[in-house]
Amino acid sequence: MVAFEVKDMSCGGCASSIAQAVQARDSAASVKVDVARRRVEISGSVLDPAALAAAIASAGYIPVLPGATSDASPRDDAKVGSGCCCCS
Repeated sequence: MVAFEVKDMSCGGCASSIAQAVQARDSAASVKVDVARRRVEISGSVLDPAALAAAIASAGYIPVLPGATSDASPRDDAKVGSGCCCCS
């Protein structure tokens, strides 16, 4: 299991976008999203953590492994995509 903090995830639309992006790269992955804790847990994936992080980033979010630091600010559109329509 790989877990990420996704601090710029704020609603169910964000969670859905992230889950779809991960499963588009690995259909066997099981994605559990806790919006309130801003946590994404992925299990059953054949992809490494970097590839999973890239999938989340492709959806427009900043994934951070717990305990790691990120210099990106939530919703810094110079660094990430637009995310979901309701949180832009």
